[in-house]
Amino acid sequence: MGLIVQKFGGTSVGSVERIRNVASKAVAEFKAGNQVVVAVSAMSGETNRLVGLVEDTSRSYSKREYDVVVSAGEQVSIGLLAMAIESLGYKARSYLGWQVRFLTDAVHSKARIREVEAFRIHRDLKEGCIVVVAGFQGIDPKGNITTLGRGGSDTSAVALAAALKADRCDIYTDVDGVYTTDPRMVPQARKMDRISYDEMLEMASLGAKVLQTRSVELAKKYSVPLRVLSSMEEGEGTMLTGEDETMEKVMVSAVAYNRDEAKITVLGVPDHPGVAAAIFGSLSDANIMVDMIIQNVSESGETDMTFTVPKGDYEQALSVLAGPVKEIGARTMKGNPEISKVSAIGVGMRSHTGVALKMFKALANDGINIQMISTSEIKVSVIIDEKYTELAVRSLHQAFELDKEVGDRVGG
Repeated sequence: MGLIVQKFGGTSVGSVERIRNVASKAVAEFKAGNQVVVAVSAMSGETNRLVGLVEDTSRSYSKREYDVVVSAGEQVSIGLLAMAIESLGYKARSYLGWQVRFLTDAVHSKARIREVEAFRIHRDLKEGCIVVVAGFQGIDPKGNITTLGRGGSDTSAVALAAALKADRCDIYTDVDGVYTTDPRMVPQARKMDRISYDEMLEMASLGAKVLQTRSVELAKKYSVPLRVLSSMEEGEGTMLTGEDETMEKVMVSAVAYNRDEAKITVLGVPDHPGVAAAIFGSLSDANIMVDMIIQNVSESGETDMTFTVPKGDYEQALSVLAGPVKEIGARTMKGNPEISKVSAIGVGMRSHTGVALKMFKALANDGINIQMISTSEIKVSVIIDEKYTELAVRSLHQAFELDKEVGDRVGG
């Protein structure tokens, strides 16, 4: 007998009919001889509705009370799912996050899980129940309800799988797996049977919306076999695993893009200690994340600093930086919110050379200018004009032959 954790998102439980479909999938896994735990999100659109109620009620709301309100959606979906399972003739029991006791820190609206107390679930599994748990929710050391941030149900499911030492965690979503790039943009995109944790982490952080980054981090940390598959159609999906020799033979596994970035350049920064701290310290104090950073020092001794921030924080970042830029004696500041980041990803980069060159040549052949470059062990990212995003993704997907099976690629 195995132990399987299943996770279903809001779209998968968006109606009573779909909840019945989820119940049938949980029962099918149970009938196959496995113990089953199901983590569930709120019904599609419900969390947005609750957030709207909060914002309509108060502009200066307490984060504690925000969590009390927005966590309410999952209570409905877990209760309905447990009822649907029982209507099929099987035992089910539902729990809210605080009942199972997802113990978190006290950072409301984006709490992090510290521990999962799984003894209630183990007890119910032994009694032959399918256990249904609310995702997205937790409880802090003082007994306050917390939420894990958008996409937090993925993290809840993986944390459950780790705590229960599950044989597998299945993330059911509205796509049938992880693709070499966005199939809406590139029809030739190919669904991957397997992808490494590190590659998926890069894809999630670079704009792919399939899985929340924190859930992949947890899966890697605790070696949880993680599978992404569709709740709407049958299929094996994509399995997230550790690296193996087959993966390392492929230079690039996927192409990702992110339009949610803006670029800021501070020109004529004096070249002396403390100026970078002044610039980036002010952004940190305003909770604005900085991604790519490039610094150029001219022969005259002046420095230009260029960096990217989330597009939603662009105007605030310019406002926050106005004072520090003046105080350090920089010449001026300019920005550009119409940019995009496009990335080539693959664990095979560790053992292959020429990936960046091939990428740059492909973009040059299509007349796409590169504004910034960032690299890591398994990715190369470039900043380009946003209007060229689709062209760049298609060009790179073709250049690295990602529409072909691994064995059919040149050099792969």
